[in-house]
Amino acid sequence: MKLKTSYLAILAAATSLVAGAAQADCERGTLDAMYCDADGDLIADIPTDASKQVDPSTLVFAYTPVEDPAVYKEAWADFLTYLEEKTGKKVAFFPVQSNAAQIEAMRSGRLHIAGFNTGSNPLAVNCAGFRPFTIMAGADGSFGYEMEILTYPGSGIDSVEGIKGKQLAFTSPTSNSGFKAPSAILKADYDMIPERDFEPVYSGKHDNSILGVANKDYQAASIANSVLARMISRDVVQEDQLVSLYKSQTFPTTGYGVAYNLTPELQATIQDAFFSFQWEGSTLEEEFGKNGEAQFIPITYQEHWDVIRKIDSANDVSYACK
Repeated sequence: MKLKTSYLAILAAATSLVAGAAQADCERGTLDAMYCDADGDLIADIPTDASKQVDPSTLVFAYTPVEDPAVYKEAWADFLTYLEEKTGKKVAFFPVQSNAAQIEAMRSGRLHIAGFNTGSNPLAVNCAGFRPFTIMAGADGSFGYEMEILTYPGSGIDSVEGIKGKQLAFTSPTSNSGFKAPSAILKADYDMIPERDFEPVYSGKHDNSILGVANKDYQAASIANSVLARMISRDVVQEDQLVSLYKSQTFPTTGYGVAYNLTPELQATIQDAFFSFQWEGSTLEEEFGKNGEAQFIPITYQEHWDVIRKIDSANDVSYACK
């Protein structure tokens, strides 16, 4: 499977649901024609025409479709209650099942606030008007996760090279650690290419890949170790069921932000809610504290996703929406 072809397939539904016409001629870089980027920060500008801004009575929030949506609806409960207090609006949790569905929902105007995973952030920015502004971090401000390639004890694979001729599970083509980063690293450092050197399969989610290896359904898989840490802390899998063959450099975690066309005042209020939320004793701390996260910190897509855009470039990824 070629990544560029996969992106086009993933975006087919989203493209068909585009709301509104393309913007007039403006600076936009790699952004879709729906958006402008006059200030050159690589994200869509808020429309200057007030008639194109939206101020919905109900805000829809979605967390990246990494694991069981029911678990994360509960994890976000306290924050969403706080967000309702800050904005004076009802906030609904939208349990998306795929990266494509999440991007489609924001592009078509049905999703207002979201956490997009590391790999799908650039596509959400360019094709859905996503404006990321924060990520989770530890109490000391540290953040990030690594891509790991896992196998199981007794698999007969004791090195990355040992995957040759065998099966490697990816999650989805939009995932950084579940596809894009390992594809670039395997090609550049090991001269290993899917289908030529190993059989690629797709699990859909990181937890599926991790469980698949632990249960010996997959011989190996590339995953985000932040997801692995949470699954181990919940006793979903045990450490002795897995063997790490490779660990990458640190990547940014899920980026949180808003749809570009919310009113400036509403965007500012939502940002303030993220940064003023008190984690101690909250459902967010209960779930994400297992991975060391304790606060939201400011980020910029331009700076913090630079390494991800470089990985995309190495994989010949296009951010075109059609």
